[in-house]
Amino acid sequence: MKKKLLALSSLVFTLAIPSLAFAQDSASNENDVKMFIALAAGLGIGIAAFGGALGQGRTAAAALEGIARNPNASGKLFTPMILGLALIESLVIYSLVVSLMLMGNL
Repeated sequence: MKKKLLALSSLVFTLAIPSLAFAQDSASNENDVKMFIALAAGLGIGIAAFGGALGQGRTAAAALEGIARNPNASGKLFTPMILGLALIESLVIYSLVVSLMLMGNL
């Protein structure tokens, strides 16, 4: 895990530092801000979609495991599972709204 974090942070710094080192006039700074806003919007929705998919997968796996152990409990597990999936998906939709608001600032 530490190696992956180190590799990811070194990649981010490798991509971010040259744009700061070759700073130009203020007109290009405005373009850089817009670029970073677009990057933040894309990364935000990507991370939210990944987290939502991971949460939904774990929820479905746990519910199916419970149904497999006790088939009579399927009626009791279905409603909370659907409610949990809806709440997980709502967080992804909130991230989409924030990303669209950021893109509106461009």
